[in-house]
Amino acid sequence: MSDDAHLSASGTAGDAGEREPRRKKILFRCWHRGMKEMDLLLGGFAHATIDSLTEEELSELEHLLTAHDQDLYAWMTGRKPLPPEWDGPLYRRIIAFHEDQIATASNKQ
Repeated sequence: MSDDAHLSASGTAGDAGEREPRRKKILFRCWHRGMKEMDLLLGGFAHATIDSLTEEELSELEHLLTAHDQDLYAWMTGRKPLPPEWDGPLYRRIIAFHEDQIATASNKQ
């Protein structure tokens, strides 16, 4: 990643260095949910996007990580409707990411 990509919104490289532990913690939490399906859903998304997420998106992801796995999995698979308080741009981005992954895999067959 270039030095410019490490710059924060305020434009200082120091802020980017302070974010690194936060990103690592979020990535770990996404891969270690306790439910393998959620590890794959959140971990796969986080692995692919963690370096490009904004502070606001990181906060939204941290919020999603507070949901119970069974609830989050039911929402993400469409078995239960998503409560409005959990809906947000990042949630929709995670769903779109996995829909794209499924479409890509289907096209390869």
